[in-house]
Amino acid sequence: MKHILLLLVVASGASYGQSIGQGANEIQVWTSGGHSVSGGRGDTGIWNAGLRYGWVLTGPHGPGFFAGRFEYAIDGVPVYLIFQPRGTVYGVGVNPINLKWNFATRGRVHPYIELGGGTLFTTDKVPRATSKVNFTPTAAFGSHFLGQKHPWTIEARYLHISNAGLGDFNPGINTFEVRLGIGRFRTK
Repeated sequence: MKHILLLLVVASGASYGQSIGQGANEIQVWTSGGHSVSGGRGDTGIWNAGLRYGWVLTGPHGPGFFAGRFEYAIDGVPVYLIFQPRGTVYGVGVNPINLKWNFATRGRVHPYIELGGGTLFTTDKVPRATSKVNFTPTAAFGSHFLGQKHPWTIEARYLHISNAGLGDFNPGINTFEVRLGIGRFRTK
């Protein structure tokens, strides 16, 4: 009976190996993809991949269910493919603003919410007849699944691409993406 209880404790994740504590750094490789939704230019698909480096800045605070830790992160996006009706456009991006609230839960599953933004540079105009430089505000809800070595992440992300009215024409692209990542939380 002792062996069965020990097996259940290990399988349930009582020993996670990783933790999202104050002072930890998040390092992650991720990929996401999705399709345009209403509220902007349609018929557009997106696939991108990048790297994230984050800093967990606070310990847990806040009331009850909303208690959490604040994290700031930067994403480098060296691979950005935009599938427009008239062809595929390649781009690169940087998201220097990612504000993330990691809910302070117990166990292996740690949900979070995030707001972010950055800049996208493309080889052709996105959407067509607009600009090669666009801004990329985002909102996301996801979860970290902590393991012995590497936490996995899955999230639902809303991404808006537009030139912010800097050009004469600005229809924008609104997309819903699913993002998957694998990484590590390091403590010093």
